[in-house]
Amino acid sequence: MMSLDLVFDYIVSPPFFHGAVLTLLITVTSLFFGVLAGLVIALMQETRSRPLQLFTLIYIWLFRGTPVLFQIIFIYNVLPSYGIRLSAFLSAVIALALNEGAYMAEILRSGLNAVKKGQRTAGLALGLTTSQVMRFIVLPQAARIVLPPMGNQMIGMLKTSALVSVIAVEELLLVANQTASASFRYLEALTAAGVYYLVLTTIFMALQAMLERSLDPKKRRRREKRPLLDRLLLATESADVR
Repeated sequence: MMSLDLVFDYIVSPPFFHGAVLTLLITVTSLFFGVLAGLVIALMQETRSRPLQLFTLIYIWLFRGTPVLFQIIFIYNVLPSYGIRLSAFLSAVIALALNEGAYMAEILRSGLNAVKKGQRTAGLALGLTTSQVMRFIVLPQAARIVLPPMGNQMIGMLKTSALVSVIAVEELLLVANQTASASFRYLEALTAAGVYYLVLTTIFMALQAMLERSLDPKKRRRREKRPLLDRLLLATESADVR
């Protein structure tokens, strides 16, 4: 029978809290560099340079075609053979970021291609440079399109980060497994870890919803109109009282 008191003790214990913080740090750091890598790859795909297009094709084929666990172990165990020694944390972040970059590249490319070319042409006709067109016309519209799939990738990254436990990164799942191995209370330890994962996932989902609302022009206009509607309702109520 599960002991709820033991679950609570695990949740508030320093090892579980530090494991959750490290999991969050790995997720955010890998996602940040993954988005940067994906944006660079997506922009390289838009160029007419054959070598750059070939490079992006090989990159996406390589990192989408091999398991994340394989990439983590490869970077951590193989690179030292060539004199490149990285810590377990850095190896995990690099592997996750490179893998995420391959998926983000496709997401960002689809968002960039969704903006009609006529808008870019109109921006250039108005005297904007290519970088200004990308900054002020293309990227704001593409951001609204790619945000939902990027939010899903963010939540997926949080759960994928558990794989780095194989190279002894003391993230949340490894802490839970080590605690359970010492006490043989697997149900309580894994339940405590699950609570942390659910809390972090809920926070990410809430942030995604807030960003979607802030980038939606229709909802922004509704919020701007709300004070006027309130004034009209107050004026109507005061007229009825008279």
